[in-house]
Amino acid sequence: MLDGISLDQLRTFLAAVDEGSFSAAGRHLSRTQSAVSEAISTLETHLGVRLFDRSNRYPQLTGEGRALLADAREVLSSVDGMKARAKGMASGIEPELAVVVDVFFPIEVLALVAQEFRLRFPGTPLRLYVEALGATVEPVLDGRVSFSISGSLPLLPDGLGSERLTSVSFLIVAAASHPLAAWQGVIPKAELARHIQLVLTDRSKLTAEREFGVMSPSTWRLADLFAKHAFLLNGLGWGGMPSHTVQADLDAGRLKELSIEDAPAGGLAFPMLAVYRADDPPGPAGRWMIEQLKHCREHRE
Repeated sequence: MLDGISLDQLRTFLAAVDEGSFSAAGRHLSRTQSAVSEAISTLETHLGVRLFDRSNRYPQLTGEGRALLADAREVLSSVDGMKARAKGMASGIEPELAVVVDVFFPIEVLALVAQEFRLRFPGTPLRLYVEALGATVEPVLDGRVSFSISGSLPLLPDGLGSERLTSVSFLIVAAASHPLAAWQGVIPKAELARHIQLVLTDRSKLTAEREFGVMSPSTWRLADLFAKHAFLLNGLGWGGMPSHTVQADLDAGRLKELSIEDAPAGGLAFPMLAVYRADDPPGPAGRWMIEQLKHCREHRE
């Protein structure tokens, strides 16, 4: 019997609940009261339960009706979402937007853009991956994502296009208790080499065995930026971190910025790029997100 339930019956049920009566539901749906009553009676027959108590002047939801109300709303919401998604696909909008984000990129900026993305593209789910080094580019090359936000690779493989989004300040830091934090003046490379450097591990084959910014023969390698942050705070080594991830620790005195040989004052500026396959650029939803991220740059720089 459940196969006989129609979306029209469910919409009529919700209209009766939301409008407060069958007659009001009829006006809302541009139908007669008798048509609304018939649709709900048919729905009750298919469900095998009474949804409304009609003994009073205005119909009241029964216990069964209240229990099934959320289910009815969920079914119609899913159908409406499906229709919106299909409409977007027919107009060229991606059925899903997958993006890989460099671990150095300030995720709060992306979250702000995602808030508007949800409203503008309600039928396009967003899938995000957070990676570092070559792992930000591999998913673009093999077609798993529409584009990446990448900044930690000095060179991009052939076949990729890129656009500058913003830049991230990168600082060399150590815990306030670390011996390097007590060094007066610029720290020579020879001194840095005497201490453990905390380095992000590259989880991709694209740049495996290649070193980026390693200045000490003694390294501890971590696959997660948050783990690196925790190790820095515990004085287990020194290393580079995006400034937005350690600013609160610098302000509180938990970490100290190190002035090192051949490094500019105030840290290095890492450009953040939107990277995509030249032969398969982002669709409307991806292009919109890239442009919004560029707009965020205007407010940050």
